[in-house]
Amino acid sequence: MNLYVRNNRYWFELENLTRLFFPNEKITVDRESADFHPPFIDAARTDTAMVVRVHIGDYHAEKSVPLAPDDNENELNTVKLLYTLLRDYSGIDQPWGLLTGVRPIKLLRQLTAEHGAADAGRRFLDDYFVSPEKLRLARLTEENERRIIQLSRPDSFSLYVGVPFCPSRCSYCSFVMSSVERAKKLMQPYTELLCREIRETGKIAAALGLRLESVYFGGGTPTTLSAGQLRDVLGAVNGSFDMSHCREFTVEAGRPDTITAEKLYSLKENNVSRISINPQSVSDDVLRAIGRKHTADDFFRAFALARQCGFDNINTDLIAGLPADTPEGFRRSLDAMISLDAACVTVHTLCMKRASTLTQDGKTLNREEAAAAREMLRYAGEALPTAGYIPYYLYRQTRMVGNLENVGWSKPGCESLYNVYVMDETHTILACGCGGVTKLKNQKTGYLKRIFNFKFPYEYIDRFDEILKRKAELSDFYGNSAIDYCVE
Repeated sequence: MNLYVRNNRYWFELENLTRLFFPNEKITVDRESADFHPPFIDAARTDTAMVVRVHIGDYHAEKSVPLAPDDNENELNTVKLLYTLLRDYSGIDQPWGLLTGVRPIKLLRQLTAEHGAADAGRRFLDDYFVSPEKLRLARLTEENERRIIQLSRPDSFSLYVGVPFCPSRCSYCSFVMSSVERAKKLMQPYTELLCREIRETGKIAAALGLRLESVYFGGGTPTTLSAGQLRDVLGAVNGSFDMSHCREFTVEAGRPDTITAEKLYSLKENNVSRISINPQSVSDDVLRAIGRKHTADDFFRAFALARQCGFDNINTDLIAGLPADTPEGFRRSLDAMISLDAACVTVHTLCMKRASTLTQDGKTLNREEAAAAREMLRYAGEALPTAGYIPYYLYRQTRMVGNLENVGWSKPGCESLYNVYVMDETHTILACGCGGVTKLKNQKTGYLKRIFNFKFPYEYIDRFDEILKRKAELSDFYGNSAIDYCVE
């Protein structure tokens, strides 16, 4: 698809919107040429109007609106014109309308603060073409998020610790990770250096007077580490930070085939209060199709073992739209999580990332799969509230099946604070380990500064001194005093 954008700053938004309707095609953006090659979309600003033309096969259509005094309104009008033309062409009403961003809940919160709840809702429906169903979900999620956001203070921060190892790569995964078979020799040196980075980060946080609210171990799969390695890393966190205000300590124990009683006790002994054990599906056929090495029974045994070891706040992840799954199969998986009385059920939608094995093997998005995924999420949206779960955070990604969303559902009081803080960009996130991205937030201006760690374990090990040097940017950002910097 050729996208021609003339005299319009919103070319990136126009490109993303076009991709919603043509997810399997390369979108070529041309911001200079007027030599159009079909199929094409032409979005232009003239002296009097914003004009969009669509020429795709036998479909030729054009819409325009007169120029408005406000440039932002003109740009939004262009996006609206393109959406309505592509909707007419395809016959598809996107559930989130023309919204393509990651954080629709944050947008709703901002609009509500600026214009009031009624007008914010009107804008979602009339200006952004969001469906009434998704607006209701967004409002519920925003209300539940707001209570968590209000717990954060100007000097608050959260800690992320990355462990980039997994038993195997799932076919939908695009994260930088290393399978145990390929990277076993790196795990011990990585663990030792990770502990060093945690200790150095703890010193800086203490010097700046920052207050730790939540800890999150992600990856990869942290429980790929041995019980002893887990004790070392968890002990480094507990020994390096003031944990007296920490409200939540979460560890992704996501793969059932990495869980043992010894590892669970290592977590429990080191103040971990919340874990994730993620089946993705309870169909063995689906698990095989996505490259998982465990069975549904392995998940149920791991979940029961975690309960026996004293964990009552357990999250379980499911993915709607997986290869070989059906709406009936998804319902069985969701009903199983509800029967277990899992504290949290996070319902993801399959995302076709370019780096995933599925995409590289030629898997594409189609209407039938989109319809099935939407049916799956409709069922989740009915069954989970009935069982006492509330939506507490939500985010979206590009190339999601059905242009849907990921939602964290929780029993009240069991929500992951860290997930909310990350999605809302509420406060500073200090990150340690591979793939970690530190996000420093200026609470007065809202400005975010990002500091990236290396993605691959061998880079992290070989260039560890550079990781430590980057930590100096924390003190530079805060001007050596977080309290003075953050409080108005």
